[in-house]
Amino acid sequence: MPGATYGYPVTTELAVQARDVRVTYGETKALDGLDLDIPAATIHAILGPNGAGKTTFIRVATTLLIPTSGQVTVGGLNVVRDASRVRDIIGVAGQYATVDENLTGMENLMLTGTLYGLRREECRTRATRLLESFDLADAGGRVARTYSGGMRRRLDLAASLMGEPQILFLDEPTTGLDVRTRNALWEEVRAIAARGVTVVLTTQYLEEADALASSITIIDHGRVVASGTPEELKATVGEEIVTLTPVSDDDLPRLAELAGGDVVAGAVRVGTRVAGLDTILERVVGEVPLFAVSTASASLDDVFLAYTGHVAEDAPEPAEAEEPPSPRRRRGRRS
Repeated sequence: MPGATYGYPVTTELAVQARDVRVTYGETKALDGLDLDIPAATIHAILGPNGAGKTTFIRVATTLLIPTSGQVTVGGLNVVRDASRVRDIIGVAGQYATVDENLTGMENLMLTGTLYGLRREECRTRATRLLESFDLADAGGRVARTYSGGMRRRLDLAASLMGEPQILFLDEPTTGLDVRTRNALWEEVRAIAARGVTVVLTTQYLEEADALASSITIIDHGRVVASGTPEELKATVGEEIVTLTPVSDDDLPRLAELAGGDVVAGAVRVGTRVAGLDTILERVVGEVPLFAVSTASASLDDVFLAYTGHVAEDAPEPAEAEEPPSPRRRRGRRS
């Protein structure tokens, strides 16, 4: 979309701000005093285990859910008091493609544009441009049920841009996609951000956050547990991770205690922020027989482990799963 200009001028240096946000369902605390600042014109990733509150926060920020207490502003607008104005400046693409399978690609985008209150000719112009940008021009006349999963996800992302948003919310948009399609969507997200759109991304893929985001927030149990750039977060666990593999798995608890690390996949991992390699080895050599010792640069996986207590792949399912975002697109009033 060369030369495209999106939405309204940014009204604040912070695209999204949350203060002491709480959402409760009976005894369940989906969000428990969450505080969050997302700078404008950046790609910001929100990470956390299943059930941590990621989707709940996206639903609050996009006016689909009223918080129990606290305040969220998007583009300087209160998401409860100014909900219709917020919907004018945002785009949303959720975990599940929300296209109408009985409509063509062009018809899906035209329908979305109509819900945004656009005139028919303006709808068609934007839809044509977006189909070309997302490599769907040749498929624009086909009904969506003939699309592959990746094509549907690209069409859903295109639909989220029909209102030319200032802020785009993507809730795990690449879940279930193959690597090639995921990488293609990454390029689209980078291109969108390069045009000045703030992108707020939740993802379960740590490499996705590392590749795309200029800033990251990790939440757990409805609260922020860490935030910063990928480099800053990695620095909190140390420049390197030491992996200690004992001769016997029975020694893993004792080894973890001595080294001050975590047990992961039959080994103990320790960040050098805890202690240097020499110090770690002094603690364990002679106490626990070791099969192997290795070092590697710290990754977001190590950060995730340090702040949530487990690796991302082992994130437990919540006792009460979060509700998926509503597939219905709301119409906002144009001002």
